[in-house]
Amino acid sequence: MRINRRRYLTQKVAKILIWMAALSTMGVMALIVLQVLSEGIPVLSPRFFLESPRSMGREGGIFSTIIGTIALTVVAIVVATPLGVGTAIFLGEYTREGRISRVIRFGIGCLAGVPSIIFGLFGFVFFVIYLNMGWSILSGGLALAAMILPTIICTAEEALKAIPYSFREVSYSLGGTKWETVTRAILPNAMPGIFTGIILGVCRSIEETAVVILTAGSSLIIPTSLFSPVRTMSVHFYILAREGISMEMAYGTGAALILLVLFVNIVANWRLNRYIRKRA
Repeated sequence: MRINRRRYLTQKVAKILIWMAALSTMGVMALIVLQVLSEGIPVLSPRFFLESPRSMGREGGIFSTIIGTIALTVVAIVVATPLGVGTAIFLGEYTREGRISRVIRFGIGCLAGVPSIIFGLFGFVFFVIYLNMGWSILSGGLALAAMILPTIICTAEEALKAIPYSFREVSYSLGGTKWETVTRAILPNAMPGIFTGIILGVCRSIEETAVVILTAGSSLIIPTSLFSPVRTMSVHFYILAREGISMEMAYGTGAALILLVLFVNIVANWRLNRYIRKRA
């Protein structure tokens, strides 16, 4: 009887502590978001979104930084998605658990824990200097792709593992090859999990600063090619706030950045739910 009471008490205390931790995290996030939005929303206007920054960002808007953010994110996702999903398929479907797969997973785990500034230094040395790409969209996008690659690989592999083995057995029993099984039976059902990993990569690319500063530069001019330097919204917010150029414009950029991430997540969830309903 005492053991049962002790277990019940332990479970209740653990539940309370977990709820406190969750509510504390949500509270801190809400305070940060509300602070930025309350200061930044009054700055937002059509001109703020459609004009490029002037006077180092004291005047004008954030149009060129929006273009830079979208361009870098697109390059990063276009490069990282096929590499990440392909690696996950290779590890989950084409290899057995052995030394090679353990080494690859160990490397992916190490990459996932590397600070973003290290990816920035790697991109600066390899893409900017060694390959002579300069500070550009291409250099920044490739460095961001290397940074988000572990996230896409891990989420895609877990999504593939979640598909019951019976799906594979049915495909093989009907004469399907390994590739047909992967592309027609496994991937369509694993797409929600894979898509989640891609969205995580998109959001991380949007908010990244260290990698972008070292590889894409900080130009306020609207880019004209993949080899043009750019400044993203997160870098613009960082520079305005850190240099004390204009806190008003910094808060406006921060609010726009939060709204952009929120918009991306809403659209992604809408498309994902629509895909799931079609598959049901």
